[in-house]
Amino acid sequence: MKQPFNVLLSVVALFLVSISGVAQDYHTAVGLRAGGPNGVTIKHFTKPKMAVEGIISSRWRGLGFTGLVEGHARFLGVKRLHFIYGAGGHIYFWGDSRRGYSPSGRSSVVGIDGILGLEYNFKEIPINLSLDWKPYANLHTDFGFWGDEGGISVRYMF
Repeated sequence: MKQPFNVLLSVVALFLVSISGVAQDYHTAVGLRAGGPNGVTIKHFTKPKMAVEGIISSRWRGLGFTGLVEGHARFLGVKRLHFIYGAGGHIYFWGDSRRGYSPSGRSSVVGIDGILGLEYNFKEIPINLSLDWKPYANLHTDFGFWGDEGGISVRYMF
C-alpha cells in the first residue's frame, strides 16, 4: 500500500516542478506502441497542455483498452521535448481463461493506470517519439500494484 502512495507523491512533485509548460506541436497523433504490452496508440489534445490518449493493446493472448488523461510540460527548457504525467483506467479481456492465458485464470480485469514519460516532436518530419512508464493497479482480479509496463511509441502527427 505504501508503494502506490509514493508513486502518487512523485507524480505530484514532478507536476509542480514542471508547471512551466508550453503547448504541444500537434493536435492529434496516431501510431504504434512497443513494450509491455504492444499496441496502437492515439493521442488528441483537448487543451494546449492537456491530452487524452487511447491505447489498444495485446497481452497474454488477450485484448486491452486503456484511456489516459495526460498533462504535458516542457522538459528542462528543451523545445519540442515534453514531460508527460497523467492517469486513467484499463480493461482487459481474454478469449479462453481456462487455457491459462491470463495470470489469474479470469476472463477480464479492470484497473487504474498512471503514466510518466518524455515525448519528443520532430520539427522536420511529422513524427513524435515517446518513452514512458505506465504503472497500474487492478481492482477486481489480480489485485495489487503492477509496475512492469513501459513503452516506446512512434506516432504520426497531424
